[in-house]
Amino acid sequence: MDIDQIDLLSPDSFVAGVPHQWFTYLRHNAPVYKHPEPDGPGFWVITRYDDVVQVGRDPQSFSSENERGGVVQLRDVEMDDFNRGGRMMLTMDPPDHTRYRSLVNKGFVPRMIQALAPHIREITAGIIERAIGKGDQCDFVVDVAAELTLQVIAELLGVPLEDRHKVFQWSNRMIGSEDPEYAVSEELVRQAQIEMFMYANALAAQRRKEPRDDIVTTLLNAEINGDRLSEIDFNLFFLLLAVAGNETTRNALSHGLHALIEHPEQYRMLVENPALVPSATEEILRWASPVMYFRRNVTREIEMRGQKFKAGDKVSIWYISANRDEQVFQDPFRFDIRRSPNEHVAFGGGGPHFCLGANLARMEINILLEELVKRVPAPRLVGEVKRLRSNFINGIKHLPVRLAPATI
Repeated sequence: MDIDQIDLLSPDSFVAGVPHQWFTYLRHNAPVYKHPEPDGPGFWVITRYDDVVQVGRDPQSFSSENERGGVVQLRDVEMDDFNRGGRMMLTMDPPDHTRYRSLVNKGFVPRMIQALAPHIREITAGIIERAIGKGDQCDFVVDVAAELTLQVIAELLGVPLEDRHKVFQWSNRMIGSEDPEYAVSEELVRQAQIEMFMYANALAAQRRKEPRDDIVTTLLNAEINGDRLSEIDFNLFFLLLAVAGNETTRNALSHGLHALIEHPEQYRMLVENPALVPSATEEILRWASPVMYFRRNVTREIEMRGQKFKAGDKVSIWYISANRDEQVFQDPFRFDIRRSPNEHVAFGGGGPHFCLGANLARMEINILLEELVKRVPAPRLVGEVKRLRSNFINGIKHLPVRLAPATI
């Protein structure tokens, strides 16, 4: 392979599937690679597991902040456009990030997440039953994965169930705007942000008048050393939680079922032994890697694998590659629900930006698998799998399947 063929900036390169051959080549031949960028300075591509973890755990050298714009994806955006005058956790480093995270963690303590489990199970069972009831075909992404994550986020945030599809539409406009199916103008992307902010404002106002035992009320009342969430910070966190909690888990669930259908012996193992579900969930997360990369910005001169970074350089850490690193995972291109150990980096590999919703995502995947294998002995693919056009989110838009129920 010629390294000049690799184009990680092009979303078209990911439509047919993740170009794993490129990442394999980079891991073996150029694990720290300066990728060219038309009309830009280029960016570093980090593909090995140990290096991805190192960068993620060193915010002093590899910052999530950048006054000139560009903090999540490779393209630069004006910070005012991204943060709308407030500050989002994704764009902070410690100690600011530590203080902010301590505030929002109040809504994600294990007690609050575990309290949701019985209702999430009830929601999941109903969604699967309705999908089975469609007969010969359902779209697992739309009818099951998206519906479950939307209902859970609605439950979590206290969004009325009838409003859940607004969140889905806003999320698709913001995250999937490079895909022809969801493509909208920059103006409509901003409009989606504004609409979500207005919705968050109204929800917060309602909770201040009528507090509940839910995460929104907890976040509004959270205080540490005099710090509280400002109105714009609450709006930004609502946006982050609504979009991230919807997009990432939806795609993990969809990739998970697709992998299980392609490996029917693995699905049969789950049917025969549901105790394997937690292990299967970890393998699905490794396999799917719903967020393929995140960006960091170099703050000082530093060297990695003989390559010298300078202050201001852009760095991309590719979780999708780290989760296939042959030096860490034995036979990494084999989908194995019994894989152990399985220290994947689907949630970011530790460090200050480790995914806040990791426990909730694991719970959703566990419960969906448990309820699915009870009812469906052998799901089948009955149409074309359509992937999201994105080099950032490893997304599946449509997964036509037949969920035939067990016969007695």
